[in-house]
Amino acid sequence: MTERRGGLGRGLAALIPTGPAASETPAETRPEASSRNGEKDWFAANSEIKPAGGEVAGAVYREVPINAIRPNPKQPRQVFDQEALSELEHSIREFGLMQPIVVRELPDNEYELVMGERRLRASQQAELETIPAIVRQTADEAMLRDALLENIHRVQLNPLEEAAAYQQLLDEFEVTHEELATRIGRSRPVITNTIRLLKLPLPVQRRVAAGVLSAGHARALLSLEDPEAQEELATRIVAEGLSVRATEEAVTLKKSETPAKPKAQPRKPLQAPGLQELATRLSDTFDTRVKVDLGRRKGRIVVEFGSVDDLERIVALMAPEAANRTHDSDDG
Repeated sequence: MTERRGGLGRGLAALIPTGPAASETPAETRPEASSRNGEKDWFAANSEIKPAGGEVAGAVYREVPINAIRPNPKQPRQVFDQEALSELEHSIREFGLMQPIVVRELPDNEYELVMGERRLRASQQAELETIPAIVRQTADEAMLRDALLENIHRVQLNPLEEAAAYQQLLDEFEVTHEELATRIGRSRPVITNTIRLLKLPLPVQRRVAAGVLSAGHARALLSLEDPEAQEELATRIVAEGLSVRATEEAVTLKKSETPAKPKAQPRKPLQAPGLQELATRLSDTFDTRVKVDLGRRKGRIVVEFGSVDDLERIVALMAPEAANRTHDSDDG
């Protein structure tokens, strides 16, 4: 048990938030803090390894049944390295879990994971029945933040998972990039540039998530506005093993080669062979200007006239019988 306690102490400062300073009461005269089910307050029982800043009210150590733990629904990490999980599983089987997970208590003797998804999965693979856990009170709005911070500090999120988590925090807290940066201890440019990765085409995003493209490559690709150009260059990066610097140079070259898009010209009617000749013959026949236009599906003939008399003359040339009927109706 002494060896496990030493292992636990190495990570408690990162896992448990600091609280008000502890009292000056000597350890041997301080009464043991207790909580429900008779377990001792973890910090009261292990004062020699408590984190700087003192005890945290309501945080206790328990051996929690693994099958009573629900996963964190706001876990930002989606990809878990199976090889690394297998290594951790072997370590747990050999030496036990060196750092407890963090959970919050739910009704009906159930718990919800706050931090430690990878440790929980490896412990499940190791077929443990119980797992060391710090049980603490965690509000709903802090679930995503705590899981995100744990993964960021351990560099376990891929850039796309980190970007999606930042965006989710922005949406849930309704804060600006600057305010979010202050809350989680990151710089505003890091948050802004990471979120921009979500604008990449899905095929490029998949390469970034798989680790084929780095975040630096992805940020360089964002300088290209055309999604097809981004995908094309991403394929070239993988095929040629381009560095980030070489990618930036390729982007600059690509942008200099791309001509400005010409202004949209009005669609011109199709010019089928013989149309102009037909228009000339009709113009000669009717002694006026005639235009013949042919579209994709239909066409039109436009015959110009200068007056009503001119119109009657043209109609008489087109259909003499119709012109005669018109005159007869006028005489009647």
